Amino acid sequence: MAFEEKLLTVPPPVEVAGRRIKRYHVTADPHGIAPDVEKAAYAVLPSLLPEPDGTPPATFVVLHRGGDDGAYLNAYSWVWDNVLHFRGAAAGQPVLGCPDRDPAHFVLTEPADRPWIGCVWELPPLLHERDAWVRHMLAAERPDLDAYVHDSLPEGTTGGRS
Repeated sequence: MAFEEKLLTVPPPVEVAGRRIKRYHVTADPHGIAPDVEKAAYAVLPSLLPEPDGTPPATFVVLHRGGDDGAYLNAYSWVWDNVLHFRGAAAGQPVLGCPDRDPAHFVLTEPADRPWIGCVWELPPLLHERDAWVRHMLAAERPDLDAYVHDSLPEGTTGGRS
């Protein structure tokens, strides 16, 4: 099977547990991620967030609906001023400890067992988010969390960016 990029959409930011959350959705389905999968993913999101440490409370997530039964929620939170904290959850993927093939039944993935931070379709936001954090929070005369939260990778596909 030949590799194909997937569709990338950018829903509006939300606030969860006092953190500003930027959202990216990845799927091959032109209709987007099913509402039940999205709802289940965001229900587990609070358990993926780190405790506050004085860093402006910002996170970006990638919700990915795989080509099989799998669904994945990767939460990347800024901590210690300039470090990304990762925590993930998966649904419908037994190899990651999911109890069934239900894409809306999310369980936390254990980084100690599989210290994975994302697949090729989930990684494109990482570079953009690094640069946006530097631009708006670290290199700016005054850190601007609102500007960071509203600076997202453009919608389109997961590839073809330079």
